[in-house]
Amino acid sequence: MSELVLFTNSMSRGNTVELLLKILAVPYKRIELAYGEEMHTAEYLAINPMAKVPALVDGDAIVTETAAICMYLADKFVEKGFAPALNDPRRAAYYRWFLFTAGPIESAFTVKNLGIELNEEQQKSSGFGSFERSFACLETCLVNAKPFICGETMTAVDVYVGAFVMFLTRYNIVEATPAMKAYLKSLSVNPEIAALLDK
Repeated sequence: MSELVLFTNSMSRGNTVELLLKILAVPYKRIELAYGEEMHTAEYLAINPMAKVPALVDGDAIVTETAAICMYLADKFVEKGFAPALNDPRRAAYYRWFLFTAGPIESAFTVKNLGIELNEEQQKSSGFGSFERSFACLETCLVNAKPFICGETMTAVDVYVGAFVMFLTRYNIVEATPAMKAYLKSLSVNPEIAALLDK
């Protein structure tokens, strides 16, 4: 088996990938890249032309984008039980909330962080609509968690969504709702996540 190599930065979304790697208990090599020149070398641009982290190298396979890396790892180590089987109906929620968080939620967060307000016409053409609508949709997901997004078993989508919710609430970007608090409490059954929540 080839060695997993994770290119990351301690102040990046690569922390979510590292959390999943720790939960999966699989070995990997970690390479810290500083923002700026180290992410713009020819060697790294061959791995990720976006000059961003995280990026995962697995032999000849290269995966970028945090959600994609998490999905890849959960499937690669499917025996660990963090991805529903391909023919499992739970794959619907798994894909839906992975990509909703990577798409509309990320976009809504970025726009809010930049202080941009979309008018009604702009909201119609944006993939996320508005910050309020996107986060209301995520809230619905968490209210319906039983207690996890795909039911009674924690999967990689919980690690991904959970890490995002932890970030948003820890830095007061959004106020923690009762549903968010209950969801994070459910995730705390995992010792790696519990350790982060205790910080």
